[in-house]
Amino acid sequence: MKLLVFGFGYTSRHVADRLRPGGAQISATVRSRPKADMLTRSGIRAHVFSPDRCDPAIALDIGEAEAILVSTPPDGSGDPVLAAFADRIAAAPHLRWIGYLSTVGVYGDHAGSWVDETTPAAPSDGRSQVRAAVEQAWLAFGAISGIAVHIFRLSGIYGPGRNQLAQLAAGTARRIVKPGQVFNRIHVADIAAVIEASLRQPRAGAIYNVSDDEPAPAQDVVSLAADLCGVPPPPEIAFESAELSPMARSFYGESKRVRSALIRSELGVVLRYPTYREGLTALRASGEGPAG
Repeated sequence: MKLLVFGFGYTSRHVADRLRPGGAQISATVRSRPKADMLTRSGIRAHVFSPDRCDPAIALDIGEAEAILVSTPPDGSGDPVLAAFADRIAAAPHLRWIGYLSTVGVYGDHAGSWVDETTPAAPSDGRSQVRAAVEQAWLAFGAISGIAVHIFRLSGIYGPGRNQLAQLAAGTARRIVKPGQVFNRIHVADIAAVIEASLRQPRAGAIYNVSDDEPAPAQDVVSLAADLCGVPPPPEIAFESAELSPMARSFYGESKRVRSALIRSELGVVLRYPTYREGLTALRASGEGPAG
C-alpha cells in the first residue's frame, strides 16, 4: 500500500511506524526542508508543503497514492490540502481511502454528559468551528468524488515523550483543578491501530470517536503519574488563578465524556490502553518520568 500523509507530526509518525513493517510505502509532507531531508534519509519520501512553498513532487505522490491521511491543521479559511489539491486528489487513479484527523472538540461543551458519533457537532470556539467545517468539506468531497472519506475525532493525545510523566521529569507538571471538569484521552499507539483497521475496512462517510474509556479530571492523571514515580504530586492550582495560554484555557471551557464503542463494534479494535492508568503504567515501565 502507498500512503501519502499530509502533515507528518507526532501522531502520523506513529501511524507510519505501525504500517511500515507490513510493507506500506509512506510519503509525507512537512513544513521545512531540513525535516523533509531527515525523513527522506529514514526511508519516507518527504516534500515541503507550507503557506509559502509547495513542492511540485507532491502531485506525483497523489497520483500514486492508494490512501491519504490528512493531519494538517486548518488555516483561517479552511483546509489547506483541499484548497491546494482537491482536483488532483479527485482524479487520483488508485486512491481508495482518505482519513482526516479531527478532534472531539467539535462536539462543544456538554457539561460532563456523554457524547458519541450520533451527537451533533456544536463547536463552541473558533478553532473547533473551523474543524467542524473542514470535516463537512471532506465528507462532501468524498460524496462527490466517490472516494471513501473517514473522519477520526481524537481525544487528548498522549504517548512516548508526550505525557504527564515527561512533564514531571521536566518540572512542568501542574495539577489544575476545575470542579466537575473531565477529559478523555487516547494513547497514540491506539490511534495508529484504529487507522490501520479502517484502512482494511473502508466505509465512505464514516466518523469515529477515537478515545479511551475513562474520562477523568486532569489533576487525577498527574497524581497517578506522581504515584508511579514515587514522588509527591505538584500542589493543586485552582483553575481561576492558573496562568494559562488562551488555547489551554479554552480546553477547560468544555467538559464531556466521549464514547468510542464504534471503533470496537465496526473495526474490531481492542484498545491496548483503555484508560490512562494502563497507558501511564506502560510508559513508566519503559523509563519515562523522573529518574529518582
